Amino acid sequence: MATLMASSCTLGMLSSRTHLSSSTRQPISSSSKTSSFADLRFVCSQLSGLQISHDESIKLKPICVPTKLPLQPVARRICPFTGKKANKANKVSHSNHKTKKLQFVNLQYKRIWWEAGNRFVKLRLSTKAIKTIEKNGLDAVAKKAGIDLRKL
Repeated sequence: MATLMASSCTLGMLSSRTHLSSSTRQPISSSSKTSSFADLRFVCSQLSGLQISHDESIKLKPICVPTKLPLQPVARRICPFTGKKANKANKVSHSNHKTKKLQFVNLQYKRIWWEAGNRFVKLRLSTKAIKTIEKNGLDAVAKKAGIDLRKL
């Protein structure tokens, strides 16, 4: 014969807040199954991870079950100063067979001295942006692109 605790495992994991008395943990006969389940004042929902209470006096908090961990942000292959990004192109073979490919931007990690901040700033820039910064200065190019260097 199964006990009430063994049959409650089919409903889900019970927390310490379920308030079952020791008198209800008796062996269940086939005739008293419906009455013993009627004594249970809660239903554990396995789909949403919430415990739903039928009694107004017992207030249970929802159980938070994380489904998946959030994805970590990936550094995009785009230059923040010039806005250059990958170009879609065709790779053409000798037999004139065309397949899709991406032509990525030439991005470089570069430490640039920022005079207004009196420190180095490490940036991931395209080679075109590096040439523009050497010509016009870091502050002018960052202001034109709308980038706040204090946050870097």
